[in-house]
Amino acid sequence: MLTDPFPRVNLSHKPTPLERLDNLSDDFQTNIWIKRDDCTGLAFGGNKSRQLEYYIGHAKSKGADTLLTTGAVQSNHVRMTVAAARKMNMDVEVQLEHRVERDQPEYHRSGNPFLVKLMGAKIHYYPVGEDESGADQAMIDRAEVLRAEGKNPYVIPLSNIRSPYGALGYVEAAEETLQQLQILQVTPKRFFVATGSASTHAGFLLGLRASNCSIPVQGVCVRREGKSQKERVLAKIQSVVEIMELDINIESDDVICDDRFLAPGYGQPNPPTRAAIEKLARREGILLDPTYSGKAFAAVLDALESGEFGSDDHIVFLHTGGTPSLFAYPELVDQEESGF
Repeated sequence: MLTDPFPRVNLSHKPTPLERLDNLSDDFQTNIWIKRDDCTGLAFGGNKSRQLEYYIGHAKSKGADTLLTTGAVQSNHVRMTVAAARKMNMDVEVQLEHRVERDQPEYHRSGNPFLVKLMGAKIHYYPVGEDESGADQAMIDRAEVLRAEGKNPYVIPLSNIRSPYGALGYVEAAEETLQQLQILQVTPKRFFVATGSASTHAGFLLGLRASNCSIPVQGVCVRREGKSQKERVLAKIQSVVEIMELDINIESDDVICDDRFLAPGYGQPNPPTRAAIEKLARREGILLDPTYSGKAFAAVLDALESGEFGSDDHIVFLHTGGTPSLFAYPELVDQEESGF
């Protein structure tokens, strides 16, 4: 594996399944595959456990005993950081940002924040939602307080202020996926993945290209518009290339950031996202979330409904998890239809 030189811990059930969606494939007369990173196993699963394996590996190599990170109220990353800390017998403190304007009590009490409280994390709050540097600095300042108390804290940042060790998890995942596809004798026309912090998108694209695979990766924006997201992905790729000491150059045109399903913004579902969540739940019994995987699968459905793929084509959707946050969005289910 390309990532073998880097320290890591074991948090995930790997390899995760690569399954054909038979019902939807029949519906659209093509071949739709899903990479089930919602099945990584740690606290409801999701893509973050792959990333945390390398962050915590690096933290452990520095003798860290406490993890700190920040994210939105319904952050999957925050939930899985707490779970990973518990598994690794580390202390953990997290910061929840006021990033999404939602009055529904379920958003603040159910799903991910419920699980974070259940696992006993120390929780801080940050009143701003679009201030990555400020949110990170608040955790860095908290780390200094803990250091003065004799702890050895490790901050997992939201921004690109430090080397993105988490992206290594998806360099590894790309190699894993290619091995599975080779066994299946399947060559996809395209991969689809949500792109937010960009660690998954950047790591997966880099892992493919470093493995001499030229299949396009369509990143579906969930937090910022396409131009800004492309700059973020490219910056993260460059950081990972540097720490891995790879002789590779990924051009701007190779980074696809589709922002058509972003509005009205982060953590706010739109009609295509709701339709995508319903479609996969009702046709395949697989659950998506409204913030990440639902928007990414909306792009998949759009491509399918537009007739972009034929009967001999294959596509792969990376399911990044996020299931607990479904419980924070009760409006996704029509209450009259459900009899509630």
